[in-house]
Amino acid sequence: MPRGFPTAVIENLQPLVDGGRYPVKRVVGEDLVVDADVFKDGHDVVAAILKWRVIGEPRWHETAMTHVDNDRWRGACTLYHNAIYEYTVEAWTDTFRGWQHEFGAKFDAGLTDLVSESLEGAALVDEAAQRAGYSQDGMRLAQVADAIRSGDAAQVNEIAHSGELEVLMATYPDRSSATQYAPPPRVVVDRKEARTAAWYEFFPRSAEGRADRGSTFRDCLPRIDDAKAMGFNVIYFPPIHPIGFTNRKGANNSVVSEPGEPGVPYAIGNRYLNCPNGGGHKDVEPSLGTLEDFEWLEEEVRSRGMEIALDFAINCSPDHPYVHDHPEWFYKRPDGSIKYAENPPKKYEDIYPLNFRCANWRELWDEMTSIILFWAERGVRIFRVDNPHTKPVPFWEYLISNVRARFPDTIFLSEAFTKPKMMKALAKAGFSQSYTYFTWRTSKAEFTEYFTELTQTDMREYFRGNLWPNTPDILPLHLQEGGRPAFLIRSVLASTLSSVYGIYSGFELCENAALPGREEYLDSEKYQLKERDWDAAGNIKNWLTRLNQIRRENRALHFYDNLRFYPADNDAILFYGKMTAARDDIVLIAVNLDPFRRQNSMVDVPIEEFGVSESDEYEVHDLISDARYRWRGRRNYVELDPAVQPAHVFRVRRPTPTGRFA
Repeated sequence: MPRGFPTAVIENLQPLVDGGRYPVKRVVGEDLVVDADVFKDGHDVVAAILKWRVIGEPRWHETAMTHVDNDRWRGACTLYHNAIYEYTVEAWTDTFRGWQHEFGAKFDAGLTDLVSESLEGAALVDEAAQRAGYSQDGMRLAQVADAIRSGDAAQVNEIAHSGELEVLMATYPDRSSATQYAPPPRVVVDRKEARTAAWYEFFPRSAEGRADRGSTFRDCLPRIDDAKAMGFNVIYFPPIHPIGFTNRKGANNSVVSEPGEPGVPYAIGNRYLNCPNGGGHKDVEPSLGTLEDFEWLEEEVRSRGMEIALDFAINCSPDHPYVHDHPEWFYKRPDGSIKYAENPPKKYEDIYPLNFRCANWRELWDEMTSIILFWAERGVRIFRVDNPHTKPVPFWEYLISNVRARFPDTIFLSEAFTKPKMMKALAKAGFSQSYTYFTWRTSKAEFTEYFTELTQTDMREYFRGNLWPNTPDILPLHLQEGGRPAFLIRSVLASTLSSVYGIYSGFELCENAALPGREEYLDSEKYQLKERDWDAAGNIKNWLTRLNQIRRENRALHFYDNLRFYPADNDAILFYGKMTAARDDIVLIAVNLDPFRRQNSMVDVPIEEFGVSESDEYEVHDLISDARYRWRGRRNYVELDPAVQPAHVFRVRRPTPTGRFA
């Protein structure tokens, strides 16, 4: 048979994103389960294996695939390295299995003159012995071949179906004419924090909660320790770079700032300041301290088992050194002046956007990549990217791939509140996590439809939703109107619907003062220093602490795509759950979506998924209140008061033969 002539058909391989154009995503220690249709012409038996390796490695790892049904095969492997892998399926004609089946069928039919068939089998075993070489297996295969040649039909049939021979022949198959699926798809394997983390965002200049003066990096540790005590492990800072003077915005987005007002951190760059790297994206705002101060803080945060995420906002104030050194990187008006940013009717007179399709785009792309590398060299491995949907998707592929080549543990969060297809495209291009529409989903139908799409369709292979109840830019109406119960509700939803979520500081204080008729904060700290009492009455810090503790202690909540929704009679009650593959950690969550009224409902528990029968009694342990309830069968009752406890987070404990629950 000529080389390259396919001996098997391999198609419909899954998982596969856009035909292999983009990689799927996993985290270290997670399994990759691969399915494919594998078949060939005629009646020959086929064999298939799953192959995988870190890109660049010379040798493939292999594991046998098993036949599921209707020519569908499945294999699984565990990915242990924070790297980019490739994987494929290889198939070939399993001549031994074909011979074994044919010989057995003839023998069972009563045929005894099977000398020719025996010689065919002996020849196959001899060939396997040659492939095994001068090993113990090779010698044993040669002995078996002799036994097949000299045996009668009954003896040969017994040898052919022996477990020993099946294992040996599977170990040394003839793969000289194997077919391999090509090109091999890729899988990006992130560290676990890309899938499982709790983020806390605060402005370092407001760390002390004082309106009379700004805080510095060295004033941030109490705020960080408070976040750690609540159970957050990622500290996210909005931009920390020098802020421009020209067109600086004042309080509540006033076009004119008053003397001493700090400006908007997103108006980045001030070449008039005495900064070591020119006053751009590779410097810090002098009022926060120095680069050395930031590096000190980064080390302090890591020593606490946490890490800092930085905001990568590709904005330039009119005072940014790029404006002076590279005016060709910006958009120009007909009169030659540089255009400031607009999102009609909003105007951002203090910001110039960069033109990523300018004539000198390659130099610009490299400079942007160098910014991330600069901070990565200083210990930062998480970046929240501001408005990535306003830049070309190929730019993000270029930047992320180049950064990951040097720092494979880097995590990128896409802040793209935009059209669904663009959000998906950015996730495919390499973003580890993505903002979602969770912020505006409020009804049971909306939650069920949206999160089923995120976690149960092909989106689960490349899109990880990072859920935020609020941001410095967004104070949704349900938080404005629902009071403290709404904050309790949104936090339990965010922390359990996804394995990664975050809050913007002030959420724990239930801050909900808004600009009239807007989903924006009144007296936003984007424009001014924020005065706060971090332990003010009515705070929900203990609630958040308990939720994060529950997340840490229950492995089912560490996963993203194991979310399932279950029926509840009342549309105000959302009922869902997560469990581990081994079913050794089962969590059910019931949430009252109504912040104003007590709600009750019968809920349908998926007992068949837990291995529990209708007659079995089992225990549900409320991990928030520590209450324990004995339930029986599928239909059970919940009642939730939003002012007291708007949700149950149940750990399911099943009956054991001893009568106890586990």
